[in-house]
Amino acid sequence: MKKTIALMIAFSLLFALPAFAFEAADNTAAEDGTAEAVLHEDHSEIENALNLKNMNAEWTYAEGSDSWTLSVVTAVTNPEIEEQQGVSVCVPGAYVKGIDTDGDGEADVTEGTAVGSLVIDYDAQVTSEYGQVYTAATAPVILNTGAAGYGSAKNTKAGSTYAKQGYINVACGNRGKQDTATTEDGITYYTGDAPSCLVDQKNAARFVKYNILLGNLPGCVDYLISTGGSGGGAHATMFAATSDNPDFYDYEIEAGAVGVYKNADGSYDTCVNIDGEYVEISDGAWGCIAYSAITSLAEGDMTMAFEYFLDTDYGFNTSFQKQTAQYLAAKYMEYINAQELTVSEEAVGFDLDGDGQIGGDVALTIEYDEEAYADTNGYVGTYLDLYLAEFTENLQWYLDNLDYASGWTWFDEEGNALTDNEVMAMTLEEKQLAFLEGRYAGNSRGGSGGGPGGPGGPGGAPSDGGPGGGESAGGPGGDSAEGQSEGESAGAPEGESAEGASEGESAEGGDTMVVGTPDAGTTQASGSHTNSKNYDTFEQMLASYQEDIASVGAGDRYGNNIVELYNPLNYIGAEDTEDPAWIRIVMGAKEGDMSMFASLNLQIAFLNAGTDAIIEWQWDGGHVPSETLGNSFALWVDTMYAEHVDGAAEVVKPEAEKAATNGTAEESTGTDLTSWVNADDLSSVSFSLADAAAYRTSGAAKAIPGFDVMDYGQEDYVFGNYYVDARHWDSYVLKVFEEHADVLSELFNAE
Repeated sequence: MKKTIALMIAFSLLFALPAFAFEAADNTAAEDGTAEAVLHEDHSEIENALNLKNMNAEWTYAEGSDSWTLSVVTAVTNPEIEEQQGVSVCVPGAYVKGIDTDGDGEADVTEGTAVGSLVIDYDAQVTSEYGQVYTAATAPVILNTGAAGYGSAKNTKAGSTYAKQGYINVACGNRGKQDTATTEDGITYYTGDAPSCLVDQKNAARFVKYNILLGNLPGCVDYLISTGGSGGGAHATMFAATSDNPDFYDYEIEAGAVGVYKNADGSYDTCVNIDGEYVEISDGAWGCIAYSAITSLAEGDMTMAFEYFLDTDYGFNTSFQKQTAQYLAAKYMEYINAQELTVSEEAVGFDLDGDGQIGGDVALTIEYDEEAYADTNGYVGTYLDLYLAEFTENLQWYLDNLDYASGWTWFDEEGNALTDNEVMAMTLEEKQLAFLEGRYAGNSRGGSGGGPGGPGGPGGAPSDGGPGGGESAGGPGGDSAEGQSEGESAGAPEGESAEGASEGESAEGGDTMVVGTPDAGTTQASGSHTNSKNYDTFEQMLASYQEDIASVGAGDRYGNNIVELYNPLNYIGAEDTEDPAWIRIVMGAKEGDMSMFASLNLQIAFLNAGTDAIIEWQWDGGHVPSETLGNSFALWVDTMYAEHVDGAAEVVKPEAEKAATNGTAEESTGTDLTSWVNADDLSSVSFSLADAAAYRTSGAAKAIPGFDVMDYGQEDYVFGNYYVDARHWDSYVLKVFEEHADVLSELFNAE
């Protein structure tokens, strides 16, 4: 049952703004578009406090990676949980002449550890491994979003993996679900609910951009890239999707962020004083690479139910689960059709209307005809045509790039590992056939199921690894797993070491999640036949749903519905949002944590907003898959830089180096796809919508489609409030329960 707090908490204590009383500032737009403002004492107090030159910051040089790393400092002036609202930065050594320890602007220390300010060399250049050239003024800034399972993350030092690429790397802590804090009177309350985690990441970005503008840090404020895996992937996506949207400003101001202040008339001032000039600071992203983005939650239950229900042979554990999934699937069709979605065929690269040409806009709809389309339980339509086209294209890409496979073990039809000579002699077509028949053991990481952001590393992958036996966290060079030193892999991109600790140090990399994985014996487990352990009757559960969702709808202390705040689809393309230039979302096609429809919806929204949006559904990947087959995090950053920045160097993916030796796995771990995929032409494979659905559900790990529909766990805890740590929040599920109570009540906990 939900945990509650017996002590009543005074609203004057809980809902008060920080100690800073913000006065009015004139923030108007001049004819030339520049921002003008009047500096007030309150603003200068925050800006002075968060100026690195005033913070006695400690820097440490690591010779092996040629990088300088900032010890953790506070990102805000009014942290609620200090150990979770800090920031650390790692910068390439090439950009740094040394540390100024006496304030004269000269480098006094060039190695070891010193307290002082960076002396930046703006003439120095770093050429990345893909040929992109960066300087201290043009270097991209990488913001790692932790938040495994939407949980909290402790402050850690930024890792040095990206130093060789010329990037600035940022690590930040964040508040998360089930956190508690204590008032001055000793009263404990729940905190960390939405949007605290996202706000802490925005505040860290503001801190870094402010100090770049001051000349305290190298990097370009215009090229910030958010990245993370699982819950971190969700927040990386939401960070990019909500760039500069004022819905989050009050929360940023409450924490004491730099560069966002409230005026007396209720408007906001987002300028800072840089040497007497007022410069606007953005809290958003230029680009994003998200791995297994567990968002949007708002329609997550429906998307999962719909995808499961497309498979007519999927074995639901109970009649209640199956019936709920059927109702949710119908609700999802209603939801999608109400969105009146369209997409440009040229943007997605598919002929969706069947006219033989790629051009023009196509309406995306779902249709239902139970008799005509019995193999998908009646569902068809252009929206599903796009889903199938993306799936087909992603499999074809995977097959076409198998020459990049490194460290794989290939097997013959009898299950015997090939010799090194046989592997050297393999043609691409032979590898493609072996892959389709599952005759391989890959080395990609990411779990094949499990809860989003499960125990393991801060990237959020489950600890049981994936098809290649990888362990711990996956993702984009996020923090390294607890106890690992630099250079050890924690599910980072293939061929890259995990992030987190500076050289010679280990990193805790954030907390593991408390609840939410579908463990054996819980109502979330794939083998569970209990619909709920929290409620004896359907009527009890329904009443709890109604009460909880009413309380969520009533709004938080700022009058906001926090579920709506955490729905990126509400912000992509919105009038008050600055959309990113590009985004790439990588999902494991075998993961059971989120439906592929969720990332499809994000792509559609971003494309329609003018963002260069790419989704990858990695056929060899589970939850939080690693980069594979010649792709890498740095390759994508450099490629996007080339495409979106004038004067940037052209980037070309290196040619594959053919494997000279076979791997050492003793048996194959691949999935036999031949029952789903038509491979008569290996250059143009195909499969049906029903086959795609069957492939997806084969790795399902949830007892009920979606996120903890009945019992509390996982992301439910991010939608609590000061009094309770969890509330039901899915209004679509509630509608199904209310509309079909007569049927569902008879099935509830009946098996």
